[in-house]
Amino acid sequence: MKHNNATLLSNDDIYLFNEGSHYRIYNMLGAHNQRINGEEGTYFAVWAPNARQVSVIGNFNNWDKLSHPLMTRGQSGIWEGFVPGVCSGSLYKYHITSHFQNYQVEKADPLSFYAELSPGTASVVWNLDYAWGDHEWMCNRKNNNALDSPMSIYEVHPGSWRRVPEEGNRFLTYRELAVSLTEYIKQMGFTHVEFMPIMEHPFYGSWGYQITGYFAPTSRYGEPQDFMYLVDYLHQHGIGVILDWVPSHFPNDEHGLGFFDGTHLYEHQDPQKGIHPEWNSYIFNYTRNEVRSFLLSNALFWLDKYHVDGLRVDAVASMLYLDYGRKKGQWIPNKYGGNENLDAIYFIRRFNEVVYREYPDVQTIAEESTAWPMVSRPVHIGGLGFGLKWDMGWMHDTLVYMTKNPLYRKYHHSNITFRLMYAFSENFVLSLSHDEVVYGKGSLQGKMPGDEWQKFANLRLLLGYMYAQPGKKLLFMGGEFGQIKEWSHDESLQWHLLQYQKHAGVKKWMEDLGMFYRSQPAFYQIDFSPEGFEWIESNDNQNSIISFIRKGRTAEDTLLVVCNFTPVTRHDYQIGVPVSGFWQELLNSDALIYGGSGQGNLGGVEAVLLSRHGRPFSLTITVPPLATVFFKHAGK
Repeated sequence: MKHNNATLLSNDDIYLFNEGSHYRIYNMLGAHNQRINGEEGTYFAVWAPNARQVSVIGNFNNWDKLSHPLMTRGQSGIWEGFVPGVCSGSLYKYHITSHFQNYQVEKADPLSFYAELSPGTASVVWNLDYAWGDHEWMCNRKNNNALDSPMSIYEVHPGSWRRVPEEGNRFLTYRELAVSLTEYIKQMGFTHVEFMPIMEHPFYGSWGYQITGYFAPTSRYGEPQDFMYLVDYLHQHGIGVILDWVPSHFPNDEHGLGFFDGTHLYEHQDPQKGIHPEWNSYIFNYTRNEVRSFLLSNALFWLDKYHVDGLRVDAVASMLYLDYGRKKGQWIPNKYGGNENLDAIYFIRRFNEVVYREYPDVQTIAEESTAWPMVSRPVHIGGLGFGLKWDMGWMHDTLVYMTKNPLYRKYHHSNITFRLMYAFSENFVLSLSHDEVVYGKGSLQGKMPGDEWQKFANLRLLLGYMYAQPGKKLLFMGGEFGQIKEWSHDESLQWHLLQYQKHAGVKKWMEDLGMFYRSQPAFYQIDFSPEGFEWIESNDNQNSIISFIRKGRTAEDTLLVVCNFTPVTRHDYQIGVPVSGFWQELLNSDALIYGGSGQGNLGGVEAVLLSRHGRPFSLTITVPPLATVFFKHAGK
């Protein structure tokens, strides 16, 4: 073991790391191939301030804890050293002996770039060299990720989107996904893909939300460069990439972050703060400076090394509230006696400030399920600083409404109109995510009431209604073609269903809807301001019909949307419109090509000078059953 000049850590790096304001520690800590005094090898550095001894063990020294001890770096808590001859691909761990009770443990490297294939738990020495080909995307992505640009997100679990049944039902690799997933997303008209957490996780059934390797894409689907290739390929075909990011909790696997150096280093010591009761996992200690450096560096790492375009932050509510998932007496109030986690709030705001300062052309997205104010408002005016927030209220109210028998929907009409009371209080993403199709909830198609025809008509209606509403969109894989079974991480989606016309019709509807959404500025230019939306009729609960206008920056962009939530065709239905002339029917979810009944308006309707709904002109239209219909003014 050599130590002379064998360091990547400057004194400034150590100062910033210990201060909680080092945002690139992945360039210094972990394992890095180096040439020291003419010798090739690997520099190792790990933070373990309460260790009495730390050594590197691996397949290069027969996992011998005595062979390669590391040395402490002053009072920083960092142990470092250079091992000649260790090259990329070598397996390793840290053997840690604590100051406390002679506790000994073998730990994976918290900053390793690659991990041994599960069920192995070792880290792998790896470099992240890659020749990127996405220069055009990176130069233009500010426009692609802007709040006034279209954003329709396809949420994907990489291991179950598609399998290879001919080869033991194996996963697709990152490189296989690159070609097939990109082609599919382009066909469907989505603008972005959001991957459920791809960071290394020992329990596949956690879907990636119980992470042990925060800096390592899971080796289940390939090597780090293979994941880079996937992102690169998507970018080269005009598709943005969002990653789920989990700074809220981590698992208690022995090789992971928990009890790292014989103390509660990354997590709170007090179980009332440090154990998440719902997930039986550890909660990060946001008061510790080095933990903040670790998490903030991890966020920037994926934006830096993997060119990711956005981070969707999981379980933000569990971070914000000290009593989240806890009963009375199971939590400790803050210094003001409240239930707000002041340290987590500080961290979240710091995270958003740092991300947008370093990468102003990306987006951060909060999965936040409460009414916490100003989640997607800037920090300097008191917000949390996220760019976007999932609209969990819309998701809940809409699915409650859509599962009702249409006969009774008139009694629950406010479930589909109430959202507009708060729709512009945040920058919302309307999400129908994986959480809605697991744990016995059934698939989207399975939630829909009625006979088979009505189920598919309701699903097309739901998707059309979602795309018409103000806000960006997110749909979990399988919903776009009416997957019947509830999602399972151990199985492929039910692609064979596309041989049946009803499923093919839903998919065709989503293709056309996706392209239509991207082509109409009224759907996205003014998503987060009341100026982009106007009710025509929100109170027709007797017919369970709503109608509204979406506006772009010019009057010519205006779209009229009509949704009928009953299976009854409404003939001679009058709707007020702002201008005279011909209103063209551009898209109708009841068209025969989508599996509908073929009711509609033969291409459009002429407005007449007859006042309705406070407008000087009106249309007399046929409103198809269980359908969303889009009209656009085509001139005088």
